Amino acid sequence: MARARTHLVWDWNGTLLNDLTLVVDSTNQVFGTLGAAAVSIDQHRTKFRRPIADYYAEVLGRAVDAAEFERLDKIFHDTYRLGLTGCGLATDATGAIRSWGGSQSLLSMWFHEELVPAVETYGLTGMFRRVDGLRGIVGGDRKAEHLARHLAALEVDGAATVLIGDSIDDADAAESVGARCVLYTGGFTDPERLRRSGRPVADSLTEAVRLAAALP
Repeated sequence: MARARTHLVWDWNGTLLNDLTLVVDSTNQVFGTLGAAAVSIDQHRTKFRRPIADYYAEVLGRAVDAAEFERLDKIFHDTYRLGLTGCGLATDATGAIRSWGGSQSLLSMWFHEELVPAVETYGLTGMFRRVDGLRGIVGGDRKAEHLARHLAALEVDGAATVLIGDSIDDADAAESVGARCVLYTGGFTDPERLRRSGRPVADSLTEAVRLAAALP
């Protein structure tokens, strides 16, 4: 039987890149500048969502407007960059990428000009038809429009696509373009939250690729 989904889109942060601890540390740097209590990894995974300003607002117990979020986002990314060299890929990332039989691409909400050299640093050059990161100067938004532009540039139909990511936002983005999504439990979101969403869930990237290959 021919594979229904021939193109695979990978998420980067929290999926291929194992940066959960650094993300939580950087988030706590943000909260610390506001005099707020730090969150644990488990608390972060339970509460994290996009837009990230909504996540901050829940933890802080008050609204976070666009101007404040821009300032906090800079604090987050300045801290994140300092620790990034200590992050590695997920244990089975390279093997999982190689196990997919169709075309592949990488879509991240990390800044494009930093993502592209990172892909090379981690030895993944040549594995993806296209690599897209965030072109703006402030992150934190949802992924849906970003994914639509990515697939349009590739000239790939959403109906032929599976996305592997670690957040409910990844699944929502996939469904917005007619794609499917497999959610990975090793990233930023509590595994039970992922399972309750009703989407396919995998505990390893290798398993995620197997599930993706079987999707109708």
